[in-house]
Amino acid sequence: MMGQTIATIEWRALDRDGTDKCRLAKTPGGWMLIGHARFRDASGWAALDYVVRCDADWQTTSCDVTGTQGGGAVALRLTNANGSWSLNDQEQSQISGCTDVDLGFSPATNLMPLRRAPEVGRLDVRAAWLRLPGPMLDPLDQSYTRERGGYVHYTARQTAYEAHLAVDEHGFVTRYPGLWEQTHEA
Repeated sequence: MMGQTIATIEWRALDRDGTDKCRLAKTPGGWMLIGHARFRDASGWAALDYVVRCDADWQTTSCDVTGTQGGGAVALRLTNANGSWSLNDQEQSQISGCTDVDLGFSPATNLMPLRRAPEVGRLDVRAAWLRLPGPMLDPLDQSYTRERGGYVHYTARQTAYEAHLAVDEHGFVTRYPGLWEQTHEA
C-alpha cells in the first residue's frame, strides 16, 4: 500500500548537480516519504530511491535506500524499534536513542521533526544521520525554532550548519540555503 498522496515536491541541488523528487503519503498506520534523488558527488553519479516510514506521531520506524552510487549498488534498510536502530539487520548502538533518520543526500527528512515542532518554541532532536558512500551512520543533534513568515531557524551541531529554512504548509523545506531549493510542487 503506497497510501494517499498529501503533497509532492521537487528540489534542485545548489552545491552540486542534482535533483530530488519526493511524495508525502498518508497510510493507515502513519506516514511515508517516497523519493528519488539523482546527483553527482565525489564518487560519481548517484541514483537513489528512498522510502521513509513514520508512525502517526511522525516518529521514524524504518527507511529503505536503494539504487546506485559511484558505480556500486546501494541496498540499505534502517529500522527503529523504540530508539534501537538496525542497518540491514545489524544493531547500530552508536545511534541508539535517535528519533529520526536524516538522509544526508536529501532535504526530505527534515519533514518529520518539522511536523513535530511546536508553533512557538524550539524542538531539539537527535537523528540517525545516514551518509553515503559508506554507509556512515552517526547521531546528528538538530534544533528547529519556528520564526515569522514560514521560516525555521535550524542548527546541526556536529556539522556547525546553521540557517533559516523556508518551509511550506506541509512541512517540506522549500529553501535550504547553499544546499537545496524547491523547483516544483504538484
